[in-house]
Amino acid sequence: MNTRSRVVDEPKREAMRIAGEKVYTDRVIEIRYPYTGEVIATVPKASVEDVRRAFRIARQYKPTLTRHERYKILMRAGDLIAARKADIARVITLESGLCIKDTLYEVGRASDVLLFSAQQALVDDGQSFSCDLTHHGKQRRVHTMREPMMGVISAITPFNHPLNQVIHKVAPSVATNNRMVLKPTEKTPLAAIILADVLYEAGLPPEMLSVITGDPKEIADEMLTNADIDVVTFTGGVSIGKYIAAKAVYKRQVLELGGNDPLVVMDDADVVKAADLAAGGSYKNSGQRCTAVKRIFVHEKVAADFTDALLAKTQAWSYGDPLDPTVDMGTVIDETAAQLFERRVSDAVAQGARLLHGNVRDGASYSPTLIDRVRGEMEVVKQETFGPVSPVMTFKNIDDAIAQVNSTDYGLSSGVCTNRLDDIMRFVKELNVGSVNVWEVPGYRLEVTPFGGIKDSGTGVKEGVQECCKAFTNVKTYSLPW
Repeated sequence: MNTRSRVVDEPKREAMRIAGEKVYTDRVIEIRYPYTGEVIATVPKASVEDVRRAFRIARQYKPTLTRHERYKILMRAGDLIAARKADIARVITLESGLCIKDTLYEVGRASDVLLFSAQQALVDDGQSFSCDLTHHGKQRRVHTMREPMMGVISAITPFNHPLNQVIHKVAPSVATNNRMVLKPTEKTPLAAIILADVLYEAGLPPEMLSVITGDPKEIADEMLTNADIDVVTFTGGVSIGKYIAAKAVYKRQVLELGGNDPLVVMDDADVVKAADLAAGGSYKNSGQRCTAVKRIFVHEKVAADFTDALLAKTQAWSYGDPLDPTVDMGTVIDETAAQLFERRVSDAVAQGARLLHGNVRDGASYSPTLIDRVRGEMEVVKQETFGPVSPVMTFKNIDDAIAQVNSTDYGLSSGVCTNRLDDIMRFVKELNVGSVNVWEVPGYRLEVTPFGGIKDSGTGVKEGVQECCKAFTNVKTYSLPW
């Protein structure tokens, strides 16, 4: 274990929240600060019966909140989170190793999700159709309305955004008057527990949200197959997503999986501006985002100038103590992840790539890393490398760029740096991805806008507050004679 100075006097004992009740068990999971390795908290290791109880309570409860009441709860929760921003950010840093700059930003985003969800709760989401539109029509009207699920939403979230990944599922569930049982990853569960307490304080009936902490090997199947579940929503890796798709079978599934997102730099691009996007897209959040820049395609005419500019920005990107407010990047989630990145970069270099900066590891601490002369068959770009690595590749023309971008199994998002409208529209039409951002990183989005991928990045069912509210509701159609 790393012997850096302690950041907590004594690990905190946390409880599950089953319908608001604090539930402790003798079986616990230790939550460790990735930077030092020390235990900062423990959470209960739930049993299958704990999970069944949470779903049973949720299914038996019938929400009666009006749209205005849901709006008020979500707005109040946003106010509470904003008021506690610094404290919540510190907890996220301790459980994830993300630097305090990134976690403060994450808490700010969480407030935005609550705001958009509150607004969505007020949206009149019905439609109306006249029935006399053809020669055999009638003087009637068909109307639609959206209703919450009859059963419960089962939500499973990953480590890389401990609060934001959770709130993107929980807030739309509240907005649509649903009940949810949430299992945050066992690596970073503390932010989810904080969010549940905030929502209870804001007035949410406790039966509408339970937070289960536990070992996925023990309880994950129950989170997928319980008879009370109507929807399974999952964000995480491809292999687990495909397992869920096979296991959950006849349940609605919202699967937001991995990405191998490109940034394409054309020959007319301002290479300094493009390098700034590449650095931020690669290194923010320690590179641990499904939409992080993971492949950089640069036109061969400007590759040398772009790489020089990106090298300068990479060298200036500081990393170290996540609690230091001046540091740009903390650790990755654990030492195992850091070792994987180190090995993939070393393998690429052995196969002909050039290491320009980084590939330095100390425990879970891994430096911003820049390599060029990368080829598509190298594991560092063939697989999703979920860390702060910038692999630079070149292309000859737009046809070559599109072909290389589309060569991956993933199809989440992309960024394009060019000012030529004809090229922009070709990228928009021909890239096999869920999003194309011009002069922005692949991760750019608003919390309310549709988000999601195709191929191994997802089934095409979108997230984002607006789309999530659709996925969490059923459309009922009725007709009237006037």
